[in-house]
Amino acid sequence: MTSKLVGPDGKPYASVVPGTLGGHRRNRIYGRLDCPAALRAIARGGYVTNRVFFSTSEDARAAGYRPCAVCLPGAYTAWKAQQDGVSETRPVRDSRRQLSTRRRHPQNHG
Repeated sequence: MTSKLVGPDGKPYASVVPGTLGGHRRNRIYGRLDCPAALRAIARGGYVTNRVFFSTSEDARAAGYRPCAVCLPGAYTAWKAQQDGVSETRPVRDSRRQLSTRRRHPQNHG
């Protein structure tokens, strides 16, 4: 039996060895196959259509996926710290600011 895995280039390939990590194609997240968050999402349905598998975390990271905060907290913390260092150069949209700058229209009591 062959499994379909995603390689470091982000492209699927056939493997006789099943993947050791699962991921979600749209959210670009990967984690353990027994991850409680992924198992809950699978139970709700819809998640399975975007499910991908990796042989190693290095392959997942190279393909552009981030570690799951639930089942890989150490790897997620390291990834997040790296992203925080990079994000200082990117503009960040603050939803609280948008809410506070909305104009309020007084009600007409006529």
